[in-house]
Amino acid sequence: MRITVLCVGKIKEKFFAEALKEYGKRLGRYCRLEIVEVADERTPDGASQAQNQQILRSEGQRILTKIPAQSHVVALAIEGKQPDSVELAERIRDLGVRGISHITFIIGGSLGLAREVMERADEAVSFSRMTFPHQLMRVILLEQIYRAYRIMNGEPYHK
Repeated sequence: MRITVLCVGKIKEKFFAEALKEYGKRLGRYCRLEIVEVADERTPDGASQAQNQQILRSEGQRILTKIPAQSHVVALAIEGKQPDSVELAERIRDLGVRGISHITFIIGGSLGLAREVMERADEAVSFSRMTFPHQLMRVILLEQIYRAYRIMNGEPYHK
């Protein structure tokens, strides 16, 4: 299985980069992982609704150009389904059984994801109703994908 994490913005904090590197290494046993970053737009303080929509559209267009052609797309969005870790593992397994060999998870920028990106997504997943910084969300996502593979392989994991 190929897993692509398509995200807005770069990792700026060393500790996030180290965590991502560690989970990338761990996931190497189970799948081919690729992280693709697109540039984020600067959001001015007190931006108008129109400015926010333009930022979302710009980031959204960048995202849409990077989605692999035959990939199953999972948007991370607060309004998505909230699976537990076992359900996420079952979903990844089910996609593989159905012949899906490539999953792309999309993490938006500070304003979320453009409507066009949500329309392109095959499904939406939420890890919480809370909002997380996109840098931290990358770490959480990779940890959950790693946990999913451990579950699928009957290997121990922390509950």
